Amino acid sequence: MAFDRLTFTQLCVVGILQTAASVAFDAASGAHLKALILPEHRLRANSLFETTNWISVSAGPPVGGLLIGALGAAATMVVDALSFLGSAVGIRRIRQPELAPPARSATAHLGRDIAAGWQYLLRHPGLRPLFFNALLFGGSVMMVSPLMAVLMLDDLGLAPWQYGLAQGLPCLGGVLGSRLTPLLTRRFGQRRVLLLSGVARTLWTILLPLTPSGALGLCVIVTADFGLLFSAGVFNPSFTTYRMAATPDAYMSRVGTSWSVDAKTCQAAFVVAGGLVAAAVGVRGALLIAGLLCMASALLLPWRRARLSSGHVPSPATEAVPSPATDSPAA
Repeated sequence: MAFDRLTFTQLCVVGILQTAASVAFDAASGAHLKALILPEHRLRANSLFETTNWISVSAGPPVGGLLIGALGAAATMVVDALSFLGSAVGIRRIRQPELAPPARSATAHLGRDIAAGWQYLLRHPGLRPLFFNALLFGGSVMMVSPLMAVLMLDDLGLAPWQYGLAQGLPCLGGVLGSRLTPLLTRRFGQRRVLLLSGVARTLWTILLPLTPSGALGLCVIVTADFGLLFSAGVFNPSFTTYRMAATPDAYMSRVGTSWSVDAKTCQAAFVVAGGLVAAAVGVRGALLIAGLLCMASALLLPWRRARLSSGHVPSPATEAVPSPATDSPAA
């Protein structure tokens, strides 16, 4: 960018590398966090991480806009890159020693390792429905995102600052929800919080195709997004804590990688499908379909009590794997 040599191909390559690195980082960070935190402290830790995520999402775009205005786009990208370097330095300063990786047999193979992670995920009675629920919910929400940009800036004629406000302000709902998760869990129990927040986060997108014009429309959008992100802020730490407990240490990174790869692939497919549907039935029609799909994802939650309770899951690999019963939260 600084030398006027930036090409579309370079952007695509950077995007692919960034996505691959993000998948690896997410999988490794989940496994490492589980090793660092005692089971009784995991919900609070995940809640704090979720809060930090929503704060960065809400503060990042305004700060980025200010930096672009003051320093220019190229300098802002350099600052962004340095922030990732600072993150790596911070991780490097973790003092608690990491546990040694599990021993690998002479016949161990990368392909078989990945297959073992997939098999464990799909055979677990609690993780399997949560996995398919996440795919449908996350895909539906990503389908909504570009459609809302068209609706707000084109159909409703909102000003760019109003669009930015509608994108940033609801993130405070995620902050509030994540901070309340430990309290709600102590009051109502993990299973109830997981299911109720999982349903609550699906009810808001159906309001978006009904958005009127003017200030009232902006209020509807902000309210719907605030409700969705508040519910997601409660759901995500509870779900992450359950997935940690339900997954043996040897499979944490494998399950995390499989989950992340499928989620990103599904979201990309939903975004493309959303554009095709919008071309056929209009933006509001596509938003209505996305809202219905989002609500349908609640049907895929693990409603049977046995699915969220401890139980033996057959080992998906030839190596011995601890039963989830030894590290599973109470339903």
